[in-house]
Amino acid sequence: MSDYLSLMMFPLLMGFIFSGFPIAFSMIIVAVFFGVIQFGDAAAYQLLTKIEDTASNSVLAAVPLFIFMGAMLEKSGIADRLFDAVHLWTERLPGGLGVGAVLMGALFAASSGVVGATEAVIGMLAVPAMLKHHYSKSLLSGTICASGSLGTAIPPSITIIVLGPVAGVSVGSLFSGLLIPGLLMAFLFLLYIIGVSYIKPEVAPRLKESRESFDFGDKLRITLVALIPTLGLIFVVLGTILMGIATPTEAAACGALGAVVLAMAYRNLSINILWNAAVQTMSISAMILMIVMGGSMFAGVFFASGGMATVQALLVDNGLSPFAIIGSILIIAFIAGFVLDLISVVLIVIPVAMPIVRTLGFDEIWFSVAFLIVLQTSYLTPPLAPSIFYLRAITPPEITLNHMYKGVVPFILVQLVILALVLYFPSLSLWLPDAMSGPSWK
Repeated sequence: MSDYLSLMMFPLLMGFIFSGFPIAFSMIIVAVFFGVIQFGDAAAYQLLTKIEDTASNSVLAAVPLFIFMGAMLEKSGIADRLFDAVHLWTERLPGGLGVGAVLMGALFAASSGVVGATEAVIGMLAVPAMLKHHYSKSLLSGTICASGSLGTAIPPSITIIVLGPVAGVSVGSLFSGLLIPGLLMAFLFLLYIIGVSYIKPEVAPRLKESRESFDFGDKLRITLVALIPTLGLIFVVLGTILMGIATPTEAAACGALGAVVLAMAYRNLSINILWNAAVQTMSISAMILMIVMGGSMFAGVFFASGGMATVQALLVDNGLSPFAIIGSILIIAFIAGFVLDLISVVLIVIPVAMPIVRTLGFDEIWFSVAFLIVLQTSYLTPPLAPSIFYLRAITPPEITLNHMYKGVVPFILVQLVILALVLYFPSLSLWLPDAMSGPSWK
């Protein structure tokens, strides 16, 4: 009976969340309540141990460093400069502003790792320009939401950094495993925008003339000044991780310092910018790490109560095929992504799912990449898509929820195509980790 009692943790958690209670405190309260019921006074030691484990996890030290790096790129105007440089080359293409937004999303995702920040920055830069040039509000909405979602699909991603230790999988291998599907997804986004803009020119009127007259040499100079330093920063962070030169935390520290150096080189560094970046970093980091701690406590009580064995029995012993079980887990993650932030879904689902994945003999990297793509898709899917809530906060009232719901549908279909490719062709997510000898840090 106590085994099935642990399953009641999930409905109670959902009840707290739907009542408007903060997610982190909801998980902590449920963990304490069921811990005391199941283990009495011994629950206090178990829960305190989870707090210590979270505080001493060296991989999680990368979280505030990546957040600070993204905040510095935003606050110092480096992101604005990068968008202008990308736009110089894409503005004459069909859907050029949308193409520029997706490219900017890929670049900012590869140098930030924060999903909400990626969408906010791109939205603030691209939405006014796209409205000015009479882009379809649906295409505009879908493009900005999809560009921001690349913060999950293209490493380094905060979600991956949290998932790695929870799943017991190498963060470096997850980065390399997600890189090809993430870049392929961005490429398909670009193909869709260019294709629909070519077929229906009215949805994305092509610019007749450049905002200013630049010859090829000027364009090249502006691009090199804006792009080369940013690509250098991406290499310092992502390249060193993939090559096994640095751990994620070391690379994040170098990236944070590199963002400050870039701001200084562009003469955009000030005490005010540093302060604002630090405050934003502290606020977001505290929220994320509190959620991680709550999730660790929740999962600890659930495991110790026998909940894991119960779930395994329900999934494995009911005659479902191994692929049907994997599909069920991914559907549960997709539904959870409607109401929870991505990190909360990782902390609730992955501790339960990963032992089942190992028992069934599936590759951990392959499943983790598929899981992250599912999370990204739920992040974009109405009616409770977090990406739409982010966009709603930065767009004028003339862009309605109906525009946003219609706009994201084609990009969701692209994500489902990538998910199908990863599920049916595991080498898409396993080739690069194998080729790079599978970095083993965690």
